[in-house]
Amino acid sequence: MADADTQTPSGRDYRDTVFLPETPFPMRGGLPKKEPEILAQWGDLYGTLRALRQSQKAPLYVLHDGPPYANGDIHIGHALNKTLKDFVVRSRFLLGYDVDYVPGWDCHGLPIEWKIEEQFRAKGRRKDEVSKEEFRTACREYAGKYIDLQRDQFLRLGITGDFANRYATMDFTSEAAIVAEFHKFKNSGQLYRGSKPVMWSPVERTALADAEVEYHDHVSPTIWVKFPVVGATDSHPDDLLSFRAATPSIVIWTTTPWTIPANRAISYGPDINYGLYEVTALEEGLDYEPWAKPGDRFILADKLAEDVFKAAKIAAWTRVYDIDPSGLECAHPLAALDSGYGFSVPLLAGDHVTDDAGTGFVHTAPGHGADDYNVWLAHGHREVPDTVDPDGAYYEHVPLFAGLKVLETEGKKTGKFGPANGAVMDKLIEAGNLLARGRMEHSYPHSWRSKAPIIFRNTPQWFIRMDEALEDGDTLRDRALNAIDATAFHPAAGKNRIRSMVEGRPDWLISRQRAWGTPLAMFVDKQTGQPLHDPEVDARIVKAVAEGGADVWFSAPDADFLGAHDPERFEKVTDILDVWFDSGSTHAFTLDPRTAESGYTGDRPSHWPADLYLEGSDQHRGWFQSSLLEGCGTRGRAPFNAVLTHGFTLDENGEKMSKSRGNTTDPLTIIKESGADILRLWVALVDYSDDQRIGKQILQTTVDAYRKLRNTVRYLLGALNGFDEAERLTDYDQFPPLEKFILHRLWELDEQVRQAYAEYRFQDVVRPVLEFCSGDLSALYFDVRKDSLYCDRPDSIKRRAVRTVMDEVFSRLTAWLAPLTPFTMDEAWTTRFADAGTNCARVIPETPGQWRNTAEAERWTNVETVLEVVNEALEAARRDKVIGGALDAWPVVTAPAELLAPFEGLDAAEVFRTSGAELVAGGDAVTVEVKTADHPKCARSWRRVPDVGSDADYPDLSARDADTVRWLDAQKA
Repeated sequence: MADADTQTPSGRDYRDTVFLPETPFPMRGGLPKKEPEILAQWGDLYGTLRALRQSQKAPLYVLHDGPPYANGDIHIGHALNKTLKDFVVRSRFLLGYDVDYVPGWDCHGLPIEWKIEEQFRAKGRRKDEVSKEEFRTACREYAGKYIDLQRDQFLRLGITGDFANRYATMDFTSEAAIVAEFHKFKNSGQLYRGSKPVMWSPVERTALADAEVEYHDHVSPTIWVKFPVVGATDSHPDDLLSFRAATPSIVIWTTTPWTIPANRAISYGPDINYGLYEVTALEEGLDYEPWAKPGDRFILADKLAEDVFKAAKIAAWTRVYDIDPSGLECAHPLAALDSGYGFSVPLLAGDHVTDDAGTGFVHTAPGHGADDYNVWLAHGHREVPDTVDPDGAYYEHVPLFAGLKVLETEGKKTGKFGPANGAVMDKLIEAGNLLARGRMEHSYPHSWRSKAPIIFRNTPQWFIRMDEALEDGDTLRDRALNAIDATAFHPAAGKNRIRSMVEGRPDWLISRQRAWGTPLAMFVDKQTGQPLHDPEVDARIVKAVAEGGADVWFSAPDADFLGAHDPERFEKVTDILDVWFDSGSTHAFTLDPRTAESGYTGDRPSHWPADLYLEGSDQHRGWFQSSLLEGCGTRGRAPFNAVLTHGFTLDENGEKMSKSRGNTTDPLTIIKESGADILRLWVALVDYSDDQRIGKQILQTTVDAYRKLRNTVRYLLGALNGFDEAERLTDYDQFPPLEKFILHRLWELDEQVRQAYAEYRFQDVVRPVLEFCSGDLSALYFDVRKDSLYCDRPDSIKRRAVRTVMDEVFSRLTAWLAPLTPFTMDEAWTTRFADAGTNCARVIPETPGQWRNTAEAERWTNVETVLEVVNEALEAARRDKVIGGALDAWPVVTAPAELLAPFEGLDAAEVFRTSGAELVAGGDAVTVEVKTADHPKCARSWRRVPDVGSDADYPDLSARDADTVRWLDAQKA
């Protein structure tokens, strides 16, 4: 248009008469430099938005933050999680809500404790040489440093929240509230101390809960052990223990040889068929002599006998007869070596025994396994032996093996097997009771913090009961399951996942034997072993912790808390709470105090329960579950109405990220190199409910998508330069068909976007909007309306309609995308409206129902079917040099009448972006003959139309362009 190289008959340069888009909004984002400037302009954006919505009497929405751990820089998982939360916060503001979101941090626990231990070791001091007060102070300072670091990194990512009033589980008031929540369980009778096998980490010297355990492949030794039968009831055959035959042995199989010294029974399955087998021959040609001998007799499950014989290198055997294990008694396999094992080993019926693998019998060490413990108690036994100490070494009283370690806990071999397994196998060989051994790779529990294997170990711990009736008659498990059923899950599959976990979970183990955490701040009566129930003592404890932090529990004299009670009678519990209890209680001190029911009247109101909890899918067994149990145990219901979960972030190949593998993606690097909006747009584009992938190629695709959005907004800004309310077209009937179609698409998208935001489907916001930008706008609307926008008279109805629609598009795009790419949309909004305030404060503009126009939608769907064929023909003609550009063409389009009917009332040439067009009804399909436009070329619009030169004052212009220039000349005059 207005070709500068073309000499017009009038000699005039028409370039300054063409209304080309003009905007200072740059094509390149320059986000790494621009975003910090926008952050500075926002200031206390969260406070501004809350004050505005409260002045508008907006309804309140509460998102409660699951606390990240205050340790290290943020990683891609943090970025995904916090960005999703920010999408929720910003979209709820956009939908007209007042949003309560207080970011928080989890501060207690082993990772920090280990770091501080390392720091003291580097100074030549062991942990036991450091006072608890000094140690906890160092932990507190370490956590505080990383809270500040992560806060700044989250802010740079564009996260909006009440950072000024952030919570931390180590704050004195938080610790006091956690203690108060613990007291509720203590005083309601839900708390008890039990000696039972728990998952224990020798490396960390503490008990672990289910949520602190993950499973990895692990190679363990396997052994088949003979337990000689030494007694039988009269119901058994007389010759079972006859001197004429070898003494039969029951054979067990285990992957934990170190637990053999703790064996006290053998379990069998009541519904399993067992037999007495006699060895008749061994395998020949072996490099070693098998431990079995011809004539040996073994009692085995029939289904597994052949597998056992294969492991023991037994070639032939006979089945003597059926046998019922009930009523049999065995000797311990180490009894011949030490009188400490001289007790009898009973046979116990247990439903946990199967004949799927092993021997059909289960070696039962009640101090080292949940099933073992339960079957032992079910048969009336009470004494549970203590075999292994907190370091995973045998106690001094364990015969033959005192002091030997199950797992190494220090040095380069940390987490590797210690000497215990080998020593036990050697002694079994010496006693003549090892039948076979091998190695097996299997899934084995590891501490998710230390990554070291764990053991089951009998130890006194504090538990919260899951199955004891509470005051309303329901158990904690009942309440939790009812709460799950009442909760909305996004995605819905989360409900079944957490439900199955709660249905099968054991009592909640809440005590830990570490230093950095909130204590189980209570006293136990030394005579009865029961916790002290005294509201005045509890109140003194909570008050002291609120004023001086949990450290006061370890430093203040017992008498300061006990009042009139005799300190000599009571034991102070110094265990700390499970960190999941800490984080599960956060609702109690973050939401509760700011509710109307609590008398709150400030400017940061909240409500309980929260509308939403949002975390990774692993938190079904972590924070979601601990919060669920804490809320149900203290308030009878969950502290949330809905739960949203996201998957994990993998590399581009779908592999788990690992620093050692060098396949990590650092969010801080992305922000530094490309900008936070690129990272945020990646989050918006992925299906967060499943595992997502990220890497250079994927991020490049995200950058390409960002450019489409940015260029769309930039074009709109340029096209709307100078637009004001006087130009706005308000009579819907005056809009041309194409404008009505675009308005219909806005109406359609408005409904989709609102619903998608309401249901947390962020992908269903950005993808349709992207398609709208690249399809309906760039490929159709902008292209078709270029001529009118650039060349029509500014006061013409058509051009006013175009700019009015573009204004509506701009208004909605900048609102719809504000939660997802807030920096870019704010830059665009303030570029156009410098004094209108931040784009983040807007709500989605109301969309008139009048804009719904299914007839125009159907029309343009059909028009685009024909247009696609025309475009292909024009492109072919351009390649063949028949035409230079579309304005050189005058296509003749032949098609069935029904395909051409939608063009009624339209200028086909305008739709095809050609100088002219002819539509001919006929044929069975769309065909196009590209003819050239044999008319003079307008020096301003470049169209080749018959009326070029029809105006004597402007002989080188078309009539339309002459009219526009005359109007412009008059305006200037």
